[in-house]
Amino acid sequence: MCTSRLRYAVRVLLGICVLAGSLLPARGEAVCAATGEPVPHGVVVLLPSGEQNYRAMNLAVVKNPSVSGVAVQINWRDIEPVQGTPDWSQLDALFAAAKLSKKWVHLIMFPGFFSPPWALEGVQTDQFEIQYGPGKGTAARLPMPWDRVYLDRWFAFMRLLSARYGGAAAFRMIAAAGPTSVSVEMTLPNSPPAHRRWLADGYTPTRYLGAWDNAFRFYATAFPNQCISLSAPALPILGPGPKNRAARVRAKEQVIDQAMRVLGNRLAIQSSDLHAGRANVEAPDNTEFIKSYSGHIITGFEMRSGSQGEAASRVMGAEGNPPLALRRSIDKGMAPNPAGRHVNYLEIYVADVVPVEMQPVLSYAASLFQH
Repeated sequence: MCTSRLRYAVRVLLGICVLAGSLLPARGEAVCAATGEPVPHGVVVLLPSGEQNYRAMNLAVVKNPSVSGVAVQINWRDIEPVQGTPDWSQLDALFAAAKLSKKWVHLIMFPGFFSPPWALEGVQTDQFEIQYGPGKGTAARLPMPWDRVYLDRWFAFMRLLSARYGGAAAFRMIAAAGPTSVSVEMTLPNSPPAHRRWLADGYTPTRYLGAWDNAFRFYATAFPNQCISLSAPALPILGPGPKNRAARVRAKEQVIDQAMRVLGNRLAIQSSDLHAGRANVEAPDNTEFIKSYSGHIITGFEMRSGSQGEAASRVMGAEGNPPLALRRSIDKGMAPNPAGRHVNYLEIYVADVVPVEMQPVLSYAASLFQH
C-alpha cells in the first residue's frame, strides 16, 4: 500500500473513533458562527499584514461575488502599540463590510517577531533572523514561545478581541498563535546557528508543545463561537532520535491529535504555502498531508503569494501569466484525496482578486466548492 493511501486509511480509522464517524458536523449544523455554512467554506480573499496594509485595508474586494470570506493578517504591534488600548477602527470597518456583504471572517494575528515593544519587557527573548516574509533576513527580538509573561500578555489582547467581536455572526475563524515567530505557522528560525541558540535558550519539544497545548486550551475557551485554525502543524525542532521524513510526519500527526483533543470539530488545519511552480527556496510540500485530513476535520490552503509579476507567477505555476499561474495553484490545492474529498477553503491574496483579468479564475475557483 502506498504511503499516501496508508496515511488516508489512518484518517478513516480516526474518523470512526472520534464522534462515531466524521469530525465534521452535518451540513446546516453551524459550529463556528451563527450564519451561512456550518464551517469555513469557499474562496477567501486574503488581506496581508503590515501597518500600511492595516491602515489602508481594501474592503471593496469583500463584495466580489466569487468570494465567500475575507481573511486579514494583522501584526500585533500595529493594532495594540499601547498596552490595553487597541485601535479597533479598521477591524470595525472590516466586520461591517463583511456583515453587509454576507461574508465570513478569518482573523490572523501575528505576535512573535511582530509583538509590540511593551509586550517584551521582562520577557525571555533572543535575536534571530526573520526567516521569511516581510523583513526576511532582518535580525529581531523574538520572545521564547513558552515564556509565561509574554503569553499572558498575548492572551490578554486576545480576550479584548473576543469581547469586542466574539459574538459577531460573520466571525467564523481565528488563527491559533502565541508560541509563534514570523506568522501563525508552527515554525521557528531553524538554521544551524539558530538551532544551537534554541537549545541554549532551553528549547525542548516538551516545552514547546506544552506552550501550544496552553494556547489550544486558551483559544477553546476564549473563542467558543469560532473555529480555530492551525497553520503548518509541526514540531520545528525534533528531539533525540531519527530526523527523517517519517519522524517529521509522525510529529505533525501528533500535533494535530493534540489540538483535536482540545478543539474537537472546531479545529481547522491549513498549509500557507500553496503554489504550483518552483521557488528558489522550497519548504517541504505539505499539500497532500493536509488533503489527507479532508472529510474528517476542516482543511484549507493559503496561497504562497500573489501571482502578479514574472517572479511571483513563475512560483505560482506559469511565468508571465498570472491567471494561468493562479489556476494551476488552485487545481493543485483542490484536487481531491483518495476518498474524493477536497479542502474546505482557499485563501487567495488580494492582489489576485482585484485585476479584471483574474475574475474568470476566481469564478472557476468558486465553482469548485459547489460540487
